[in-house]
Amino acid sequence: MSIKPVDKITSAWVEGDLCLVGSLDSRMIGLLKAIEQSGSINQAAKQVGLSYKGAWQIIERANNLAPKVLITTATGGAKGGGTYLTTAGQSLLQLFTRIDEQHKQFLQKINEELADDPLSRILLKRLVIKTSATNQLFGTIIEIEHGAVNAEVVVNLKGGEQVAAAISLSELKQLELTVGADIVLLINGPEIIITTDPESYRFSARNCLRGKVVRLQVDGVDAEVVIHFPSGDSLVAIISQASAEAMGLELGISAHALFKSNAVMIGII
Repeated sequence: MSIKPVDKITSAWVEGDLCLVGSLDSRMIGLLKAIEQSGSINQAAKQVGLSYKGAWQIIERANNLAPKVLITTATGGAKGGGTYLTTAGQSLLQLFTRIDEQHKQFLQKINEELADDPLSRILLKRLVIKTSATNQLFGTIIEIEHGAVNAEVVVNLKGGEQVAAAISLSELKQLELTVGADIVLLINGPEIIITTDPESYRFSARNCLRGKVVRLQVDGVDAEVVIHFPSGDSLVAIISQASAEAMGLELGISAHALFKSNAVMIGII
């Protein structure tokens, strides 16, 4: 199984909302802008997704914090009633808009610099991957063996351990996988078998990684076992509590994590 990357995943590695002193953030400024455009608190609140009461609370807070009144209301008169920005309110809106534009340019410049740095791209791409799979392992393809229907992709992890993943030839072509490519391997916890004595049994699982138990948590039915490898990588396995007790699993004990090649999903980064 394979996973394609999200398009333009690196477009916003660094993000941040502009917030000036006090409560002068984008939400308050958005409300000021909407008031200036509509002349109505009710309409402005709807535009920015606030309740009428919520909008009034923001207006009252803004007026209380500012040295001069920012928003004023009028009833009747030649121009009719409504809500308006004072001169101070308009000046604040212009100031925030100018700073916000500079803020966006600043973030864009940082992201462009990160995009031009190969090391930053590798580190940040891995951090932004989102998946429901329990385990993520990063590595480099060192071998691809083609079969009639499927291919076996052998991946070298950062600590030297190797993992084999089975993938269909069509997926191999679609992902354009080649030797030397950096990929992410996704493995769900229930797909992993834990054993403390792999020599005494024969397993059909293609992959066998040795490490130490660093966490063991039981809930009366299942056990979550975390195996830590010398490289620094870890795998989380979900087995029955009865199996964990039968093996005498405890913290610090040596254990092997076994899983089939078709239990490994491949994602490109």
